Amino acid sequence: MQTIIDVATRGQGLYEITKDVAAWVTGAGADEGMLTLFIRHTSASLLIQENADPDVQSDLRAFFGRLVPPTSHEAMGYITHTSEGPDDMPAHIKAAMTPVSLSIPVASGRMMLGRWQGIYVFEHRDAPHRREVVAHLR
Repeated sequence: MQTIIDVATRGQGLYEITKDVAAWVTGAGADEGMLTLFIRHTSASLLIQENADPDVQSDLRAFFGRLVPPTSHEAMGYITHTSEGPDDMPAHIKAAMTPVSLSIPVASGRMMLGRWQGIYVFEHRDAPHRREVVAHLR
């Protein structure tokens, strides 16, 4: 079984999709199996991360912002791909460093996530985007 989950982002940050994915898994009717999620973009990624304290998401965004600043930053003078704006190449680098697919076991019709785990689209671009996450349950 497969579906596409559409995610509207408002710029850089983490966007939780756990409830959307869980609803699809429940509706798919599979008692157990392996859920694979795959994001169809090269400037965003997927994460399983803590969903209890929003400071975790803020700190992750701040960390990656310091690690890979915009190409307008003096430390990024070596970057040549700048035609799509100062956030584009850094977004590709961040996506190369973080997962673009996830595997999550399903048992008794539910994802086997830990108590504080949530599924996030990690948007690396400044502008709003529509992201597609392919869900495959087998």
